[in-house]
Amino acid sequence: MSPTSDAPLGLLLSDDLMFISRITGTARDLGLKVKPARSVEVLVSLARQQPPRCVLVDLSNPGLILTDLWRQLTEVCPTMPRVIAYGSHVDVELLNAARAAGCNPVLPRSKFVEELLAFRGHDAVRVDPRLR
Repeated sequence: MSPTSDAPLGLLLSDDLMFISRITGTARDLGLKVKPARSVEVLVSLARQQPPRCVLVDLSNPGLILTDLWRQLTEVCPTMPRVIAYGSHVDVELLNAARAAGCNPVLPRSKFVEELLAFRGHDAVRVDPRLR
C-alpha cells in the first residue's frame, strides 16, 4: 500500500539513518506518510509547510532541547500534534524530562520498535495503552 495524498502526516526527528528507514518504510507499508528530519530546524520547516498530526522524536538527536522544540511546534502548528518520544531505557532522567515536556507516550527505544506496527489510520500512531 502506498501513501495517499490525504494520509496522515507524521514527522520524525532522528539522525539515525537505519532507524529512519525502518520507521518510514513501516509507515509507507501502512499507507501513512512520515517525513524524516535530521534536525529541529528541518522538522519545524516541514511542520510549517504542512502541520503534522504526529511528531516522533528520537531523544538522542544531537542538540535537541525539548522545550524549544515544543515552543516552535506551537508557533507553527494551528493544532499541537501528538508528540511521541523514544530514547535509551537507561537514560531515565531524559525519558522523564520528555514526559514533563508533554510528550505522550515516552517509550524506551526497544518498546518503540515493538510498537512500530501500531501505526493505524488517522490516529497517525496508536500505542498500546499499557505503555503510556
